[in-house]
Amino acid sequence: MSAPIRANSVLPAEREDIELETADGLTLVGELALPLDRPPTATLVCLHPLPTHGGMMDSHVFRKAAWRLPALAGVAVLRFNTRGTSSVRGTSEGSFDNGRGERFDVAAAIEFAEFHDLPNVWLLGWSFGTDLTLMHGLDPSVSGAILLSPPLRFSEPAHLDAWAADGKPLIALVPELDDYLRPAEATERFSVVPQAEVIGVPGAKHLWVGDAETVLDEVVRRVAPGVPTPLPATWDGPMETGDMNAYANRTVAAFADKPVPQPE
Repeated sequence: MSAPIRANSVLPAEREDIELETADGLTLVGELALPLDRPPTATLVCLHPLPTHGGMMDSHVFRKAAWRLPALAGVAVLRFNTRGTSSVRGTSEGSFDNGRGERFDVAAAIEFAEFHDLPNVWLLGWSFGTDLTLMHGLDPSVSGAILLSPPLRFSEPAHLDAWAADGKPLIALVPELDDYLRPAEATERFSVVPQAEVIGVPGAKHLWVGDAETVLDEVVRRVAPGVPTPLPATWDGPMETGDMNAYANRTVAAFADKPVPQPE
């Protein structure tokens, strides 16, 4: 009997805790989720929101991607904590470096995917992670990139110029009510990249709360176009429940580039 897929539903996958070794000598913690019943057709390397304001590999869209997409879409999902970032998985070595030293983190994740023969690698950045994607993700082994709520805050025009010259696909999902960059401005800013596609999402906000399914559908349409979308809302098979208590001390603001509210 089919059961509804809920926010904390964990569908079957081969999940492995991994460590990434950076060129500057740090060990980063992460997880790789693979389909159980088939080789993956695509791979998502997830770059999370700003860690100084709560972003981490467990930010909710990425967690749902790892819990659902291997089973629903045959997509591998690689999540990790950038330098100095903590989550339930653990803490990566080093300290936050405003997007500079993080270039080694991005390179380590891409190299891991390449070394393990993961196919059709796409970068999936969210907020600060979109800046890391634009600044450091233009690698020959990367097929393209999807940007969630790009603020274009750390990246510079030269990075957009480099993507334009390379020609790799660049898709930006921009919430209608984003706190930093809304669809009209995003369309203008990304116009320097001829192949860029800006998709405004009506009613959505920077955090994508209530809109994770929309994001996952759009991601799958790009990286695994043979998979029907929208993705199923039910699952006929074994299904576990994620430990939401592990995230109980995080507010929704912990998934965005905003300070986590503190009690007065």
